[in-house]
Amino acid sequence: MARPRVTVDVFRAVSDPTRRELLEMLSSDDLPVTTLAESFQMSLPAISQHLKVLREAGLVEEQRDGRYRVYRLVPGPLKEVADWVDHFERFWKTRLKKPGDHLERNS
Repeated sequence: MARPRVTVDVFRAVSDPTRRELLEMLSSDDLPVTTLAESFQMSLPAISQHLKVLREAGLVEEQRDGRYRVYRLVPGPLKEVADWVDHFERFWKTRLKKPGDHLERNS
């Protein structure tokens, strides 16, 4: 019997600083898991777990080349995060403009 595919929320996937750093590293180039792991003070299995979360969120793809695993960034799902941040950026720009308007009227 096939295991059901687990989907991971993109926001949950990027909530972890290690996973954000992995995405940053992959934004420049496709990298093998061993190269990714060298930048962290944690075990290779721990890095693999982080990469699994990113894979399940659709943020990275894994390609096997013999016994090596190479990871590639898939930026599309990050649009959901960018749209959410954009909404609040507009909110804060509006909020910050209002106190300025208030100060100008009362000067």
